[in-house]
Amino acid sequence: MRTTHTISLAAALTLAVLLSAGPALAAETQVAVAANFTEPAKEIATAFKAATGHTATLSFGSSGQFYSQMAHGAPYEVFLSADAERPAKAEQDGLGVAGTRFTYAIGRLVLYSRTPGLVDGKGAVLGTARFNKLAIADPATAPYGAAAVQTLQRLGVYAAVKPRVVIGSSITQAYQFVETGAAELGFVALSQVINVPGGSRWVAPAADHAPINQQAILLDTGQTNVAAKAFLTFLKGPQAVAIIKKYGYEVPAGSSGK
Repeated sequence: MRTTHTISLAAALTLAVLLSAGPALAAETQVAVAANFTEPAKEIATAFKAATGHTATLSFGSSGQFYSQMAHGAPYEVFLSADAERPAKAEQDGLGVAGTRFTYAIGRLVLYSRTPGLVDGKGAVLGTARFNKLAIADPATAPYGAAAVQTLQRLGVYAAVKPRVVIGSSITQAYQFVETGAAELGFVALSQVINVPGGSRWVAPAADHAPINQQAILLDTGQTNVAAKAFLTFLKGPQAVAIIKKYGYEVPAGSSGK
């Protein structure tokens, strides 16, 4: 009986060690996320933790500001940019790991107003005096801001509208200007308003601005972090792709999530 009891106790202790090993293997990664991708990134991080046990700690802001911070030693390990330019530059400058860069989403630009009927189906309101302020993200640091300027130029209204433009530090602040009434109109990301009822909106044709190819890259600071690598792998998978599409983004051809 004593021998049997000893064996049973040893087995129980071994099982306890095995059960406690799972959380011990979990890791954490610091992820810099373009502001337009805030809501899908939160949902993806939740699914990522449920599937892997790893934690993705997210920081949100403009892609340009993030690049400046990373160049000065900010400890981010994964970069989800709103463009392809900055991840490519990170790779070129040695901040990113070569061969890890890929397009995770293709963004769509929307002219949005809280006022029903103000924005028509062709964006013609931009050529009228029916608004006082138009909010956009800073075109120098935010790709959606650059796309907004390109769209205004394509429509031939940029010179007339420019005095009424208010610039947000990120696409999040541009959206906040519209939501708070500081601006009647705003160029925002489709993902920000896809689940917002009411108001009026016009999705700018993709041909009116440069493609908003949003790329991700593993940063040099994260190349030994299992959670950082796992997050990028998860971002390509079926769960993440489904979430990305749900928020109105397109994905590159062949991105089936398989």
